[in-house]
Amino acid sequence: MYDKLTPSDIKKMEEEIEYRKLVVRPQMLEEVKETRAHGDLSENFEYYAAKKAKNQNESRIRYLERMIRTAQVISEESAEDEIGINNTVTVEFVEDGTTEVYKIVTTVRGNSLEGLISNESPMGKALLGKKVGDIAHVQVNDNVGYDVRVVKFENTVDDGSDKIRSF
Repeated sequence: MYDKLTPSDIKKMEEEIEYRKLVVRPQMLEEVKETRAHGDLSENFEYYAAKKAKNQNESRIRYLERMIRTAQVISEESAEDEIGINNTVTVEFVEDGTTEVYKIVTTVRGNSLEGLISNESPMGKALLGKKVGDIAHVQVNDNVGYDVRVVKFENTVDDGSDKIRSF
């Protein structure tokens, strides 16, 4: 996997693992036990649904543990005047003058519908290291690209409000 994760990403994953092991797992085990006691397992849909939910929880725990184990830890630090991870950036699209606000995050927290763009996305790669007033060329693929101007950015503190995506 070798995803690039920040120390705060790893901390959030560890907290989710702990929650799933200490809270969700006992609930799921109890649910399986209760539904199994309802009788004939060949016609007991609740039992199979509870078992499936329990297996999904265990799968999520294994996934997060593997992500942490294989992660490449990257720094959240950046120069005071350069865009880095966890910075909120306002950009102006040179072509039409519209502006957008994005927060640059790691891939596990990226969600473009909420304005959270990955540091490995074309926009994220183009913006990292830029300063206010710089023009960044965003290369989407071999044939398509566009320019954006950095209007402003803020060094935001990671407050944990954007969650790790579930798969």
